[in-house]
Amino acid sequence: MFVQKSFADSPYGKLYLVATPIGNLDDMTVRAVHTLREVDIIAAEDTRQTRKLLTHFEIDTRLISYHEHNQRSSGPEIIRLLKEEGISVALVSDAGLPAISDPGQELVRDAVADGISVIPIPGANAALSALIVSGLSTDGFVFRGFLPREKKDQRKELERLRVYKETLIFYESPYRITKTLHIMQEVLGNRQVALGRELTKRYEEFIRGSFDDVLAFLEGEGDIRGEFTVIVAGADDDAADAEVEWWQALSVVEHVDHYIEQGMSVKVAVKQAADDRGVPKRDVYNEYHQ
Repeated sequence: MFVQKSFADSPYGKLYLVATPIGNLDDMTVRAVHTLREVDIIAAEDTRQTRKLLTHFEIDTRLISYHEHNQRSSGPEIIRLLKEEGISVALVSDAGLPAISDPGQELVRDAVADGISVIPIPGANAALSALIVSGLSTDGFVFRGFLPREKKDQRKELERLRVYKETLIFYESPYRITKTLHIMQEVLGNRQVALGRELTKRYEEFIRGSFDDVLAFLEGEGDIRGEFTVIVAGADDDAADAEVEWWQALSVVEHVDHYIEQGMSVKVAVKQAADDRGVPKRDVYNEYHQ
C-alpha cells in the first residue's frame, strides 16, 4: 500500500505528468509552464516536437527522450534519477495528457511501485474534448483509444465492446479511419457517431450522424487529413440484453463457425465458444469435430 501526499517532503524526486496543448498553444496552462520551468528534467515522447513548445514558452529545462522504442532503457534511468538523486522529472507526450495511449503508463506504474509521488498537471485532452461536444451521452463512457491493427483483432475487441451501454471513445489516424468505421458499423450496427478532427486547431471539425451518414461524408472527401477522435453511442437496453445471449440460438458448430468467419483459427474459435457457453473447451472441440 502506498499513500501519496503529493506536496509533502520526500527523500525521492517527484514525477509530474504535464498536459500539453493538442493543437492550440493557448491551451497551455500557467501551472504547466511553471512546472516545466521548475523541474530538473523534462522527459518527452518526441524531443523535436517538445523543443518547439519549450522555445515558444521560453523554457530552458534539460530535455531527454522517453518513448516506446527506448522505454526499457530510459525508464529505469528516470526511476534511478528520481530515487537516488532526488531530482524532479516532468513527463510530457506529443500532445495532451501523458500516459493516455502512451508509453508513459509504464513509467507511472514503475514509479508508484517504488513509492515515488506522481503528480498530475491537468490540461487539454482530445477524448474528453470530443465527448462533451458530441451530443451523445456523457453519463458514462468507455475510453478504448486505438483499436488493434489486425482486422480480426479489431472485430474481436468490438465484439467485446458492443454490449456496453456506455458511450465508446476511440482514436484513429486519417489513413485508417474509413476502414475502421466500416468494421465498427458491421459489428456495432448503424449507431450514432461523432468524429472530431484537428481539435482546437484552425480547421477543427465535428462530423455527427449515423455510421451511414458519416461514412458517406468521408468517402466523398477524397484526401482525408487530421487525427480523429471517434465517439460512438452505447448499446441501447434491448440491444445490450439481446447481445449478451446472441449465441444461444446457434448450435455449437454454428457458434464456432461464427468466429472462424471472423478470422479466428479453429483452436481459438473453439476456446472462445467454450468461454461464451461456460463449458469445457474439450466438450466444444469434441462436438465440433464429430
